[in-house]
Amino acid sequence: METRASTASPAIHLIDTEADTLADLAVSIEDRLPQVSELLLREIGRANIHSRQSIGSDVVTMHAAIDFVDEASGATRSVQLVYPKDADISAGRISILTPIGAGLIGLREGQSILWPDREGRERRLKVVKVKQRATA
Repeated sequence: METRASTASPAIHLIDTEADTLADLAVSIEDRLPQVSELLLREIGRANIHSRQSIGSDVVTMHAAIDFVDEASGATRSVQLVYPKDADISAGRISILTPIGAGLIGLREGQSILWPDREGRERRLKVVKVKQRATA
């Protein structure tokens, strides 16, 4: 069931207010980053939408800390998913407007997705652990 992002993909879950903000962001970058915009809009369109209070703590949301495995390289990475203005790759804060950020949003611990990287190669990303962080 967990296959290419362009076909059947694992169920994802988004917080209603974050989904609205992310849709606005995706539309705003359509000219500059068409691939990321399209991927993010597609994910938002297929997401199960929840209130902040009802979403599981094991779901990747904005500001969450995520441990994931890039199964192509075998590397485990720990990142925090943030909005573009807060991104700092050297500090482990990746923007939602990156292919990895757009691929991780909404996944639960244990889920994986086959997702394109910046070069268009597909990589399987598997969420190992999610830790919710308070927003600023």
